Amino acid sequence: MTTSRPAGAQARGAQLKSVSLRQQAREALRTRIVLGQIEPGQVESVINVASELGVSVTPVREAVMDLANLGMVEVIRNRGFRVPVLTDHDLEEIFRVRTMLEVPAMVELAELADRAPVARFRQLAEQITDAAREGGLVSFLDLDRQFHLGLLELLGNRRLVAMVGQLRDQARMEGLQKLADQGELTQSGEEHLAIVDAITAGDGELTAALMRKHLTHSRGIWAGRAEDGA
Repeated sequence: MTTSRPAGAQARGAQLKSVSLRQQAREALRTRIVLGQIEPGQVESVINVASELGVSVTPVREAVMDLANLGMVEVIRNRGFRVPVLTDHDLEEIFRVRTMLEVPAMVELAELADRAPVARFRQLAEQITDAAREGGLVSFLDLDRQFHLGLLELLGNRRLVAMVGQLRDQARMEGLQKLADQGELTQSGEEHLAIVDAITAGDGELTAALMRKHLTHSRGIWAGRAEDGA
């Protein structure tokens, strides 16, 4: 007897492997939320999500609790969970705090005497650009996260990394699909290469300008909003 999968499960991705199910469920939900694939304000059933992912309810319920602790979802007792509605004001707050944290951090990285560890991030930046060119949004998001948090980790400040990671998770990138469909995501991907080159060259002023422009997308085209001068 063949068990049919729920509608939409195929479109949202393959079933999960039987390894670290809680973590896999958390990452799958994180990606859906950030890409806007889960309608904000709509109550989602843990049972339905578990069925879509091909796992039991327990790892999904645990993943939802993890995401609730990060402020990404709200748990609705005996019903499931929902993704909070994100306003333009919310996006502006996230953008401003990220700018306050990440721009000075990247300038500090550019001004360090030993910038050798930064060089290995060029390959990661190239992979981001490749993912953007191919329209691989899941890969793009994963590599982008590795890139930015990885650079911050070089400064040895765990709290900084955790704070920026949480801010990234609370944002939305609903505009990525449109950019990918129009072939315009590659330009965003290439910005990572310029940032690496500026840091490696020790140019703090250029690094700050590039990073600030890059972060502007988080409240603009990546979020499906217009940007100043667009």
